[in-house]
Amino acid sequence: MLTKLSITLFVLSALLILMACVKADRVRGWRQSLNPSAPELPDAAFVVARITLAVMAVAGIVVGLQGLGVQDASKWSDDELKSAVEQATSELDGYLYRVDESGDPIVYFHTYDQLVETEVAENGGADAPQDGVDAAPLAANTDADAYFRVTANGADTEYCTHIKRIRSKKDDYTPPGLDEGTYTQFAYRLSVKTQQGPC
Repeated sequence: MLTKLSITLFVLSALLILMACVKADRVRGWRQSLNPSAPELPDAAFVVARITLAVMAVAGIVVGLQGLGVQDASKWSDDELKSAVEQATSELDGYLYRVDESGDPIVYFHTYDQLVETEVAENGGADAPQDGVDAAPLAANTDADAYFRVTANGADTEYCTHIKRIRSKKDDYTPPGLDEGTYTQFAYRLSVKTQQGPC
């Protein structure tokens, strides 16, 4: 939508510039043929009209460029997604993941799909949006072995991220003041790999 609006503004700006370039004698001739009794226009009127048309054209171009910038900033490109997914995979590989005694993540929003989505969005770079990333889990996923179809709004490419959870007893944690075994956070390390294309 913003792209169409920007193109319309560029076309209108081009027409305004063409209008500003029309010679005064030609305008006087047209005016005379349409209304022979009209008073003569002074040269100053044409100067003011040219300045006004030029200012309007420049304003249209500026607004059109801003519209394209907003449009670009609201969608992911394939290159942005590729770079973000690669960086997110690198950062999540070896990630310390803790669960409570019932197997739920200690941090409630640290489900695998949310971890992937957050890391990809954070690694999108300055031009990429901070949202629009989707890590859709496959139906056969388990806590220990899971696959996610990673896509982003505006990008045509998709990626398959595979997460394996590996037990890391040395990283188990019992809060201070509690006896070991009273409440233990069980630790895992995530092994994360990503490939381009469907899972």
